Amino acid sequence: MAGAKVDPITNIDDPRYVKALIHPLRIRILALLEERDASPVQLADQLDATLGTVAYHVRTLEKLGLIELVATHQRRGATEHVYSAREHPRFSDSAWAATSPLAKQAMVSTILTQIGEYATQSAAAGGFDRSDANFTRSALKLDEKGWAELAKASKSWLEQMGRIESQAKRRLDRSGEQGFDAGLVILLFEALPFFQIKEDDRAARGSRRSSRRSEQRVPS
Repeated sequence: MAGAKVDPITNIDDPRYVKALIHPLRIRILALLEERDASPVQLADQLDATLGTVAYHVRTLEKLGLIELVATHQRRGATEHVYSAREHPRFSDSAWAATSPLAKQAMVSTILTQIGEYATQSAAAGGFDRSDANFTRSALKLDEKGWAELAKASKSWLEQMGRIESQAKRRLDRSGEQGFDAGLVILLFEALPFFQIKEDDRAARGSRRSSRRSEQRVPS
């Protein structure tokens, strides 16, 4: 019996878009397919996951219209399916606001882990050796207007990044040069200061000790 047809995601406010990206393996699959086309076998090898698990998530992402089949090859009597990530929209402010806190935490945790691996491994390979490479963390004190202005500015940076990459692609196509990979990470968030992290950690430890003492005093 054939599976039910699933309409592709075409609207960033579609709740399935958020649900599709909550699973950490799907986020990693999309990240790999944004770099280059690959088959489930190649993805499974890269992700250290079973072929069955990867194939299931690939089929789900394809049904939702987030990736597409771009080629097939015959390998040892079997057909290898090769996929590519489709250009998909970013979350709108309203879609993100409507996402549950639990879903947000799961997604952000996975993406931050991926960013950490991406930047750390790139650094080990000399990714920050260029004189104009940038790694900056800024601790800011803002009001609501300042936050709104910074959020607007960060979105304009993303738009500018897209234009710069498109222009670079046209130059590379004309020149025949290979080009090289570059990474840009933009994070804007309400911050927990380092001093507050330490204080919260001490408070949590104190609460656990108090709880254990209370349990010890409870008569049997």
